[in-house]
Amino acid sequence: MLALQGYYDGNSVQTLEKIQAKKNQKLVITILDEFIEETPENKIHSARGSLAEYANPELLKEEDSAWEKAVVEKYENA
Repeated sequence: MLALQGYYDGNSVQTLEKIQAKKNQKLVITILDEFIEETPENKIHSARGSLAEYANPELLKEEDSAWEKAVVEKYENA
């Protein structure tokens, strides 16, 4: 058995550490009478959510071929 810490964000349960569970593995969830203080300075975000605010929609079309272009540029300048 493994114990993890986490919190409920109002929509779903978020773990504070990486979970090593398999699909359909049963969980036991215990709800504590303790709360995480939610302030702008310490509000917990996933990396995916926090980086989304920096996304530039105009660059998405270039994303598919970015690695190929970088390799070509690297070896053309070598």
